[in-house]
Amino acid sequence: MSVSEDPIYGQLTEIFQAVFDEDDLVVTPAMTADDVSGWDSLSHVRLILTVSKTFGIKFSASEMASFKNVGELATAISKKCN
Repeated sequence: MSVSEDPIYGQLTEIFQAVFDEDDLVVTPAMTADDVSGWDSLSHVRLILTVSKTFGIKFSASEMASFKNVGELATAISKKCN
């Protein structure tokens, strides 16, 4: 399954578009905060809270700080949802 067909990445793209107010933003596994304008510590918290609510999961403080890229976030979501 390609990233574009993965339902987690589809939902993450919608979340990122809403949190960062960028309708043309499409997430990729390698995407980091450096790749997204406005991705700072406050928006990171909003992003994680929105992800948690959308997927019905919770992240610990250490997990929230540990994600190096969107791929790691997607993997964590997948593990928590299964």
